[in-house]
Amino acid sequence: MAEITAAIVKELREKTGAGMMDCKKALSEAMGDIEKAVDWLRKKGLASAAKKAGRVASQGLIGMKTNGKEGVVVEVNSETDFVSKNDLFQTFVSSVADIALNGDGDVEKLKAAAYSEDKDVQGALTDLIAKIGENMNLRRSAKISVNNGVVVGYIHGAIADGLGKIGALIALESTGDKTALEKLAKNLAMHVAAAAPVCLNVADVPADMEAREKKVVEDQIKEEQAKTGKTKPAEVIEKMMVGRIRKFHDEIVLNEQFFIMDDKKRVKDIVAEAAKEVGAPVELKAFVRFALGEGIEKKQEDFAAEVAAAAGK
Repeated sequence: MAEITAAIVKELREKTGAGMMDCKKALSEAMGDIEKAVDWLRKKGLASAAKKAGRVASQGLIGMKTNGKEGVVVEVNSETDFVSKNDLFQTFVSSVADIALNGDGDVEKLKAAAYSEDKDVQGALTDLIAKIGENMNLRRSAKISVNNGVVVGYIHGAIADGLGKIGALIALESTGDKTALEKLAKNLAMHVAAAAPVCLNVADVPADMEAREKKVVEDQIKEEQAKTGKTKPAEVIEKMMVGRIRKFHDEIVLNEQFFIMDDKKRVKDIVAEAAKEVGAPVELKAFVRFALGEGIEKKQEDFAAEVAAAAGK
């Protein structure tokens, strides 16, 4: 019997869409033969979702759970928005978020976590795909926590408790009053949902993003000089660069953004001022924002081409 390694289990999962526990059992039954294991899964009806795997799943739900000092957010995709209203789908997303609270935010570990006595999360999703008839995918998950303080979430466009289209989590570290902290965190989470920051601090801006923006600004300044026919002194250009990069940071860095509930103050100022009401220093430790389907390349249907193909043209 061939050794059943993690690699062969992963290969079988990718090939069939079945859960990890089911794949292990199939390989055991098939004495390590991957093709026989595929057949075993098909006979059990556990590989029925594989044929749907090519369909683009960009709809679905964001799920969120918090327990005071920890919070998680998950994204489960489906092909159509109709599925997000399905009770079975909603129950699955909510259950996965519950399970994620016991994990570390790693989506692959979450897929392999126990969902029931005989199914892992991926296996339960495979069953759900077979029942509902659409491709689905547990796309990502994230978890944040504090030692002292609160983690509070906000769901925009909620269709049920902890389920919606945009989810934002805020982690505030502080030994101050929890009620006041929770109120602040809720407002900040609403801000994150609306303002869509990329990172917490200027130092966290990805190097490639910063370099690309600087190149854009440099090109803009060159074009402006070409149009006017005047060359600005180096120190003036440097000031222009600094000012425009600062504006870029104002747009993408959470602490530098102007607060949606008081656009005269930055988020970092709101947090600093909150220390008086909370009764202790407050640190905005982390945030997470998931918007449903962001970054997924949605399939573009060419209806005319489809009709022509059907007509044999």
